[in-house]
Amino acid sequence: MKSSKFIVTGVVQGVGFRYHTKQRAVRLGLFGFAKNLPDRSVEVVVFGEQCKIDELAIWLQQGPTLASVDSVREEDTVQEIYTSFEIY
Repeated sequence: MKSSKFIVTGVVQGVGFRYHTKQRAVRLGLFGFAKNLPDRSVEVVVFGEQCKIDELAIWLQQGPTLASVDSVREEDTVQEIYTSFEIY
């Protein structure tokens, strides 16, 4: 099991991005959170199997229908264990 952090930029706030990210993550058996950042990007931190994190990372590049993703950047994160998926 592993933790990964992604920063998603573009039109990703006010379009259901965090909600749909949670739905996708839960379907994949991932835990963590999605959070709006002041610069209008979304931070997504997930914990789970690497192959499932990879699937989510691919989905993040597209996002939900109303989103317009410019970039998805993976950043270093401290290994943390999550037991649910939250929206902040």
